[in-house]
Amino acid sequence: MHAYYGDPESVVYTTLRPFSEEESQRMVAAILRHWQRLGYGPYAVEEKASGAVLGTVGLWYPREWPETEIKWALARQHWGKGYAAEAARAVQSTAGTHLPELRPISMIHADNVNSLRLAQAVGAVFEKEMDFRGGVYHMYRHPAPQQS
Repeated sequence: MHAYYGDPESVVYTTLRPFSEEESQRMVAAILRHWQRLGYGPYAVEEKASGAVLGTVGLWYPREWPETEIKWALARQHWGKGYAAEAARAVQSTAGTHLPELRPISMIHADNVNSLRLAQAVGAVFEKEMDFRGGVYHMYRHPAPQQS
């Protein structure tokens, strides 16, 4: 996970600064506490062939967020390969099955073109622009679960 959290380009719109290895470890511990507190959270994304951890994707609801979001955070060397979209769609499906009352959002910095495109690619719809964490963010709403 430090390949993501320690890279200035990867975190320019998320943590806003690179983390030390110790801070990256604390973030992983925070993700574990999130699971314990809420019963859901981000998953580690693993490359099937190598078993390498690429980053994290999943439901995320820090206290300062307006609602539960689907977050994606992959190390830069794994961008543009379809991993985040595949994982985000899996999270949409899993959330729809196990937490159908949730309609997750994604909070994306207005300048984060790659994440804005990804949100649209997985069916999320722009809902509003807002000031958040000292910047302008776009809130995207993920689609409701499919009814069968």
